[in-house]
Amino acid sequence: MIQGCTSDAGKSTLTAALCRLLVRRGVKVAPFKPQNMALNSAVTEDGGEIGRAQAVQAVACGLAAHTDMNPVLLKPSSDCRAQVIIQGKSIGNLDAVDYHEYKSTAKRAVFESWGRLASQYDCVIVEGAGSPAEVNLRQGDIANMGFAEEADCPVWLVADIDRGGVFAHFVGTLACLSESEQKRIKGFIINRFRGDISLLQPGCDWLEAKTGKPVLAVVPYLHGLEIAAEDALPRTVANEQGEFRIVIATLPHISNHTDFDPLRRLPNARCEFANPNLPLPDCDLLIIPGSKNTLGDLAHLRAQGWDTQIARHLRYGGKVIGVCGGMQILGETIADPQGIESDAKFSMGLGYIPIETVLQAEKQLVNVQGRLLHDGAALEGYEIHLGQSQLLPHGVNWQSLCVLENGREEGWISPDGQIMATYLHGIFDENAALQSILTWAGCLQPELSLPDASALLEQEIDRLADALEAALDWGRVAQAGLQLLVTGAIK
Repeated sequence: MIQGCTSDAGKSTLTAALCRLLVRRGVKVAPFKPQNMALNSAVTEDGGEIGRAQAVQAVACGLAAHTDMNPVLLKPSSDCRAQVIIQGKSIGNLDAVDYHEYKSTAKRAVFESWGRLASQYDCVIVEGAGSPAEVNLRQGDIANMGFAEEADCPVWLVADIDRGGVFAHFVGTLACLSESEQKRIKGFIINRFRGDISLLQPGCDWLEAKTGKPVLAVVPYLHGLEIAAEDALPRTVANEQGEFRIVIATLPHISNHTDFDPLRRLPNARCEFANPNLPLPDCDLLIIPGSKNTLGDLAHLRAQGWDTQIARHLRYGGKVIGVCGGMQILGETIADPQGIESDAKFSMGLGYIPIETVLQAEKQLVNVQGRLLHDGAALEGYEIHLGQSQLLPHGVNWQSLCVLENGREEGWISPDGQIMATYLHGIFDENAALQSILTWAGCLQPELSLPDASALLEQEIDRLADALEAALDWGRVAQAGLQLLVTGAIK
């Protein structure tokens, strides 16, 4: 099990790297995260929903994503409330106190899924959540040491040296654990190191003498690593010199922001996530992304004055794309009669798309393929949404965006060509669809030669695995609870 001293220490990426190293050695391996809290999710082959990080780890294993890989997924809709997804299916929204009471039920699902994976694979690499040092969450824990103790799982502890204080993170985390939990930690991984490793060695020697535990690897900082983040938004502006400017409105409950990673790789377009507390920057293309609390995010958008800025953007000829919740926000009405996402039951939308949306308890979860109707470009994507949106009678002049493999038409384009709307996540991943949408938006690109999303992901997983393989102290690995990494496949 890979646990971290903090969130974003690198647990997800290192788990993917270990999975790929084991696959290279002929080991049948699967990823597992008992409990995940994330708004970036993926649709699985068995028609459920899991955290996107586990879908990436499945790719590292050469597997299709399955709901057993992440049996508990929490998707926050406010600071104290989240949608709870058990083995791929939503069981509703719970606040923090209610979820604490529900944990015993969630635990049964966790160990059912764990048991199935453990029976099918030579090895399962488990990713923890947050930090095991969160002693206030220790009772009934299914995410970190609570799981590791019951599953009798050895642990590697990871800390991010790029944040500073890495030795304090290790020592402080150990101090918060029980004696049996301390013994369970078999070694440390120092992640994202820059500089001359000889200057770090005295600190590593001190840490080993202080704790009696080995440093298993010092993993270098990999510049420009393009593996989808579990939740953290990229804060840097991509390609600041780009002539065409793309802005993504950063909503408080933005979901699946990884949709826009391909836009950040464009050679001549500046792409950025707008600061949620500042006016929207001037741009050529404005994107309203998905949301886990559509009515709440719509209210925030209005409170920021972004509604008037969107009106101005359109008045001066700018293009707008609404994705999933963003499409609902651009519509005429949004109703949530059952209070599925928030206490607000109804709101007028921004009124740019002639649709009405009703949020329903049953979530749409499906992977799709199709083609754009205006030029036939191939696309792939996936749907994860509660809302059902209907085109109103006065929207008869709006054109469908695409047709899917089952013949269903999806999405819309406005008669004036300024607005595009879709429920599909991942619509920018295929080069043909990306080129088509950029042409519609007026972003003239040379013929795109970007690697498609799947090829790029494979390349980056291999890059990460290569770095970890070079960094590991192989003399210590077998003694640190992962003998299969050294010995290879069970014969």
